[in-house]
Amino acid sequence: MAKATRKKAARKARSSARSSSRGRSRPRDAVALLKADHRQVEGWFSEFEDTTRASRKAKLAAQICQALRAHMSVEEEIFYPAFLKQAEEEDIHHEAVVEHAGAKSLIDQIESGSPDDDYYDAKVKVLSEMIKHHVKEEEQPGGMFAKARQADMDLVALGERMASRRAELLKQPQRRGRAAMAA
Repeated sequence: MAKATRKKAARKARSSARSSSRGRSRPRDAVALLKADHRQVEGWFSEFEDTTRASRKAKLAAQICQALRAHMSVEEEIFYPAFLKQAEEEDIHHEAVVEHAGAKSLIDQIESGSPDDDYYDAKVKVLSEMIKHHVKEEEQPGGMFAKARQADMDLVALGERMASRRAELLKQPQRRGRAAMAA
């Protein structure tokens, strides 16, 4: 049952990614853009759990790591400072930054490893769980995104800046660990 749900989520994420690449523009509202990123990465995590091929695992892990790095960068460079200034919610902001630091540490380990490593799958699984927790905190009622919508934030202007910066980051060469070289 859980496997069928993960496969459905993975198909939905792939379909969504294909739709946006066929001419549909990405959401311009900052919160919608961040939520779209969340759904895409969730789909890739589901695909990772369902595959046994090392080359596919390496490719998915590289996609996940690259997407999360870009996502966290636009949040930290653009969204979080605006949120902190307008919503004045230091506790929420600080917790999000600390969660990012933990995720970045695991991303570094995943990128420097390969699917042949004993702890590779465990690292990707723990990263998935960390991201699920982080996403829940951002998206829940009363969470960062709800508070951002309540604050006097220009979410459309922020979204445009974030989309531009994200595209710039994704054009940069990916980090190449043993996992990427094995693919």
